[in-house]
Amino acid sequence: MGKPRVLVVGTGFAGYHCLRALERALPPDAAELVAVNPTDYMLYVPLLPEVAGGSLDPRRVAVPLRPKLPRTRLVQGSATEVDLGARTCSVVDVEGREQVLGWDRLVLTAGSVTRLLSIPGVAEHAFGFKSVAEAVFLRDHVLRQVELAEQADDPAERAARATFVVVGAGYTGTELVAQGQQLTRSALRGRTGLSEADIRWVLVDTAPRVLPGLDERLAGPAAGVLRGRGVDVRLETSVEEVAPGCARLTDGTEIPTRTVVWCVGVRPDPLVESVAVKTEKGRISVDPTLAVPTHPHVFAAGDVAAVPDVFNGGAPTPMTAQHAQRQGRLAGRNVAASLGHGAVGTYRHRDLGFVVDLAGAQAVANPLHVPLTGLPAKVVARGYHLLAMPGNRLRVAVDWLTDLLARRQVVQFGLVPQAGVRLSDADRVPVVKQS
Repeated sequence: MGKPRVLVVGTGFAGYHCLRALERALPPDAAELVAVNPTDYMLYVPLLPEVAGGSLDPRRVAVPLRPKLPRTRLVQGSATEVDLGARTCSVVDVEGREQVLGWDRLVLTAGSVTRLLSIPGVAEHAFGFKSVAEAVFLRDHVLRQVELAEQADDPAERAARATFVVVGAGYTGTELVAQGQQLTRSALRGRTGLSEADIRWVLVDTAPRVLPGLDERLAGPAAGVLRGRGVDVRLETSVEEVAPGCARLTDGTEIPTRTVVWCVGVRPDPLVESVAVKTEKGRISVDPTLAVPTHPHVFAAGDVAAVPDVFNGGAPTPMTAQHAQRQGRLAGRNVAASLGHGAVGTYRHRDLGFVVDLAGAQAVANPLHVPLTGLPAKVVARGYHLLAMPGNRLRVAVDWLTDLLARRQVVQFGLVPQAGVRLSDADRVPVVKQS
């Protein structure tokens, strides 16, 4: 008969921790562990703004899978379809070849993609921010615009190149603006043709305050830090259209710019649409054990799963790394239990709070719902990330220490082409050419 195969689709926070739990809970000969993921690393998404800001090497946020998951076979590719009846998963590898993988237990942890709204020009002209490639591209692009702004003879072109618009004042957008502003400030060192007064960062959101998911005792200080650095914070305002050289807002304002970054939010990976199960707002409905009720051998966790939150009246848990990590661990333990190793558990996790790094010595945090700002929050934020990261901790700590003691390196490599990070490709599923 052979060993049962456990197939985990996606190795983000949920998938990675699911596989770690499986390797710990299952004896070596109990099951074959297979992971499907486009890359050979687990991406630590919360530190992407620091990569874009030039304070962290891109490799620091990429935790290699093979050393951490020695018993797992990695299939590097994208899952395109799941057939629950046949117990198969179709995968297109990085070279466009299709293969079909069978499974005895399936764990769907494919994560999320950028949420695009039906706003003209966003997919074609705005930049996303969900991957290492997008973060590296954005860093290079910002530095290039600063360089070209200094060289421009036309005042209008100069102003447009020196203006950077970030849409979405949640955790990602707020941190990105903070890091980006520090990056451009560092890029001005030694320049005589451009000053800080020429650089403009704009943060736009429909919410009445920045960080709408946080307590106002933290949102207010965060907005104060940004405004104190000269960031133009536009609240209760949305983007109406993004043109090649302009962002038009709903309040009638037109902002000439060559840079619009889309940080509005995320939605479950499109793979969910191929799975014939009940969904809730695009997420797979699961019971408290993270199993799909109608298919007991199928589990889901993280952003693709609508996991009932017992501390919030049974509503689905938020799409955060904090929940994905813990759901992944539980999914791994419950899959092991379904194979006769261990006991089944249910998901119970009370929110422990959040941290928002605002670059420099500034941050806001509410560990265990105790509001902190400034240096104490900065210490908590960095301590949290070092504890939460599954790898690269020493390297990250060294980068942070170097950034504290030495000037930030400002250099552009131009390794990532714009065609590789277009938002119009964000939801595109690989297509296999039929012979």
